[in-house]
Amino acid sequence: MDSLRRRLTGELVEPADPRYAELTAGFNAAITATPAAVVEARDPQDVVEAVTFAAGAGIPVAVQATGHGIADSLDGALLINTRRLDECVVHADGWARVGAGVRWQQVLDAAAPHGLAPLSGSAPGVGVVGYTTGGGLGPVGRTYGWASDRVRAAEIVTGDGVLRRVTAETEPDLFWAVRGGKGAVGIVTAMEFDLVRQERLYAGALYFAGADAATVLHRWREWSAGLPAEATTSVALLQLPPLPGVPEPLAGRFSVAVRFAWTGDPATGEATLAPLRAVATPLIDAVQVIPYAAIGMIHADPVDPMPVHETSDLLRELPAEAVDALLGVAGPDAGSPQVIVELRQLGGAFAVPGEHPSALDHRDAAFSLITIGVLVPPVAGAVAPHAEEVSAALKPWSTGATLPNLGAAVGAERIARSYRPETLARLVEVARRFDPSGVFTVGQVPVR
Repeated sequence: MDSLRRRLTGELVEPADPRYAELTAGFNAAITATPAAVVEARDPQDVVEAVTFAAGAGIPVAVQATGHGIADSLDGALLINTRRLDECVVHADGWARVGAGVRWQQVLDAAAPHGLAPLSGSAPGVGVVGYTTGGGLGPVGRTYGWASDRVRAAEIVTGDGVLRRVTAETEPDLFWAVRGGKGAVGIVTAMEFDLVRQERLYAGALYFAGADAATVLHRWREWSAGLPAEATTSVALLQLPPLPGVPEPLAGRFSVAVRFAWTGDPATGEATLAPLRAVATPLIDAVQVIPYAAIGMIHADPVDPMPVHETSDLLRELPAEAVDALLGVAGPDAGSPQVIVELRQLGGAFAVPGEHPSALDHRDAAFSLITIGVLVPPVAGAVAPHAEEVSAALKPWSTGATLPNLGAAVGAERIARSYRPETLARLVEVARRFDPSGVFTVGQVPVR
């Protein structure tokens, strides 16, 4: 390790160092990462040095910036922390360049003065690179599609220790793999992507009482089937704890959230949402015209780490029987231990192929299903078994697949669900070609 330390501009932090816990901490507090050491990279050359060292020493490599992608212990690996790669430049003609440590809120704020917007996720505190390399399923995706389809170029350190600038013309195989393949083929140090012109949204959420759950879910199913591409929506069954920051009408009780984002004329968006507003009296009506940079308010995702268990599935359809099945296992009378059970409508621009082929599969899914449970007493032991019950209840309408970013997980089964066989075979071939020593064999997407 001393030989690596001498070659770094940044720092090499080993387990005895007081900063080790800080640099290995992930957003999911249920997972404790225990890598052999952490390289806090200060520039792309630090990443090159770390990968080259690991390949020579036979040590696997993992990467994190914000910690949202940590899915296993990384025991014995060399963890490269890229949070210091914080370049963020927005160009007024409609594109941005960011380093691997940048979070979406930084881009949102930098783009807003130009009337521009990135295709960020529902949680602006998530890192740009990890989100985008996994596809990028965002709150306005039915209008604008996947974040990964907007990528122009990526700078990536491959397993052979080479820093490469990857575009559709210069490195077509790597460009294909890095958009949807997560970390399978290397560590992204910088990314360039197109923005959209969108200053404001008519967006937010309607929150209903648990007693109205069946009425709201069935109406949402019927209503969403006729939505145009200007609308992106999701519905969530919530059991939010009585904690600071949770609104009083929702704290400690079962509620239903209908999330809505409209990219067109606000008056038309209001008229489009009217049937859902009228289905029951909302506990909270937070749908309004907002600056695009406030897009995080739509889902109001938690911002602090917590110990959670997540599962995800994709559905090919959502008939009334599926809604009844979901209510039976996760509705207000089901005794569900989950904090969130969410359905997101896909379709629209999500179903349209990008300009350049990519490793992102399953664009034909109609809905995503996500469960999130907090692993604290007295429900901790019930969360995972119940999540399996939710998946089983919806299995008749499931595609059997998932998306790389939904519910961080590892293992061959998860990889097989994230990619079609032909996509996975190509990912493996590209990974082996550019990573002959096999350093990228841990983390969320070790495709070998």
